[in-house]
Amino acid sequence: MTGERAAAGGRSASGRRFALVAGGGTAGHLQPALAIADALVALGHDRDTIEFVGSARGQDAATLAGRGFPVTLLPGRGIVRSLAPRDLLRNAGSIGELLVAAVRAVSVVGRARPRVVVAVGGYASLAGSIGAVVHRVPLVLVNVDAVPGAANRLLGRFAKASAVGWAGNPLPRAVVTGTPVRPEIAAVVRTPAARDAARVTLGLTGDRSVVVVFGGSLGARQINRAVDGLAARWDGRGDLAVYHIVGRRDWGVYADDESVGRIAHSGPGPDGLELVRVPYEERMPAVYAAADLVVCRAGAMTVAELAVAGVPAVLVPLPKAPGDHQTANARVLANDGAAVLLPDPECTPDRLADVVEGLLADPGRLEAMGRAAGALGRPDAAEAGARVVEANARPRGTT
Repeated sequence: MTGERAAAGGRSASGRRFALVAGGGTAGHLQPALAIADALVALGHDRDTIEFVGSARGQDAATLAGRGFPVTLLPGRGIVRSLAPRDLLRNAGSIGELLVAAVRAVSVVGRARPRVVVAVGGYASLAGSIGAVVHRVPLVLVNVDAVPGAANRLLGRFAKASAVGWAGNPLPRAVVTGTPVRPEIAAVVRTPAARDAARVTLGLTGDRSVVVVFGGSLGARQINRAVDGLAARWDGRGDLAVYHIVGRRDWGVYADDESVGRIAHSGPGPDGLELVRVPYEERMPAVYAAADLVVCRAGAMTVAELAVAGVPAVLVPLPKAPGDHQTANARVLANDGAAVLLPDPECTPDRLADVVEGLLADPGRLEAMGRAAGALGRPDAAEAGARVVEANARPRGTT
């Protein structure tokens, strides 16, 4: 595998750049990176002066294809936090690949001579940041979780600034910019008319309270099991609808021969629960507009989207997440009354039912939670992050 190649649809990687955006591998890293890059374009920088340095193993090539940015993909993979012999062997290979990626990143930074390097997370951000340090290029970190990851904790001492999603982040020289979300999420309007239209889009019927449940693209087994129990408990609730985004990993448990990517179970007539299950959902603006309450994990992008859209939530952090960052993310909303934090072991059918039923029975509290979430949202986060990048770039014409 070559160390430098353009992703499909990208331009060739050559020439002087304004910025190198290093990192990626997952949507949680790529989405804010792309949002900041697009904001830099809106501020007057040509697309071909903003180069992505990402992961050859992740989804970077597919996600960046056709976006018009030059792209360099580096080899490597993340470190598994395990002492099992098989994982130790894998990690030895990962460290070797990281060293190769770092050497290539140093070469990329030397060739591109950027005015600033932006590190957005993922192993490629570490390699790109090493290149920035070696060539004494200003480094700006982007940290969307409420607590910094291991790489950003290491790199913070070298960074001129850190654009962070939430106040209280301990990174040095932190500037609270918010977490960039997709424009279509920032445009969500939670009016009665928008709610009704969104429910039609999702195939929900009747005038019911709508609880949306999801756990990420793969799903969350503990949450899915809790929803199964809720469905049995609420079978006779004609006033409720549950829109369950199962996740691709567990979809086989629910799908049957008659379903084509979607299966819906409804109770008998107006006296039964309306339960709709889907494997995955790309229409998240409609989901946020339709929901009276969301039950979900607390990844950085999800928490930021809930805040910008102003959606009340029950947050069930992923256990054993690195640095327990999902619990920290959830506390940002919970501490301001925008969400209820429910630890994963407590996400049982009975406990979840008690929490959800209590919230649905108090419309005033749900409305207050939505307002509190909206007050935390930063729809201007991409532009704010881009301005931090601009402010810390070295002056034009310097080398």
